[in-house]
Amino acid sequence: MKNGSGNTNTKLILLHPYIQKQTSTTRLWLLAFVSFFTIIFLLTLLYTRDTIPSKNSSVAAAVAAVVTRGSSSSPTPISNSKLPTSAINALLHYASRSNDSFHMSYGEMKSISDVIRRCSRPCNLLVFGLTHETLLWKSLNHNGRTIFVEENRYYAAYFEEIHPEIDVFDVQYTTKAHEAGELVTAAKEAARNECRPVQNLLFSDCKLGINDLPNHVYDVDWDIIFVDGPRGDAHDGPGRMSSIFTAAVLARSKKGGNPKTHVFVHDYYRDVERLCGDEFLCRENLVESNDLLAHYVLDKMDKNSTQFCSGRKKRSVSSLS
Repeated sequence: MKNGSGNTNTKLILLHPYIQKQTSTTRLWLLAFVSFFTIIFLLTLLYTRDTIPSKNSSVAAAVAAVVTRGSSSSPTPISNSKLPTSAINALLHYASRSNDSFHMSYGEMKSISDVIRRCSRPCNLLVFGLTHETLLWKSLNHNGRTIFVEENRYYAAYFEEIHPEIDVFDVQYTTKAHEAGELVTAAKEAARNECRPVQNLLFSDCKLGINDLPNHVYDVDWDIIFVDGPRGDAHDGPGRMSSIFTAAVLARSKKGGNPKTHVFVHDYYRDVERLCGDEFLCRENLVESNDLLAHYVLDKMDKNSTQFCSGRKKRSVSSLS
């Protein structure tokens, strides 16, 4: 095209499509590069999270390793460990200084505690009666088996509810304290039959034998038996004839374990406790006594034995009839 001046040097500027294509391709490569490294980072993070153990699992593994090493290198199982002497002394100290007027004296508790301390682990302790010292006996027999027998089923259930670590079984006694003389005489006359000194009380027909405890109680070889129940201070109370007779039979009917059984009788100043102690636990087995506590050591007997005692001065039964 010509203009009026006749100048024909018109300039034409063209934009080549290559320039736009080059810019777009560069951006795509940059985006692809960033996306690639982002994916690699995420995959690395996920893999690292799955393969590195957590702090809690590491601690658990370390604790397990320590326990395993400790248990494998220890010559004595943990379950057989005894309560430290300092702990025993503390328990006796505070229990003897209780404000409860019915608690045992320090000397009485220590006599029983000393026997529990010497008992081979695991020690089997049977206690007749729930008393002020119940938690003490359970604690002193650390890692041993401790079972309590109580006459009041409601108190037994209540005690187990507030102290679930305590094993209590209730027994319904059918005896009366004022019948002691008559019952002891009848048991002596039946010593060759239903009231023999060696028998399975679970199947016993002896009136003084306690036969309604759980089966497994009769299968245990008891090392220590403590008679501190049922009530024996009332004329119409059940008395402790049955618990003392049962303790005597359990001690003499052992099938294994230590052939000797320590039997303690509390409130030994009372006539019923002394009479039944003489007739069923026997004077020749009495190793220590005072007005409040008697300590017997009984040997197991042959299954054909028909006498509880031998060679001792008998106490008159007629005085309690």
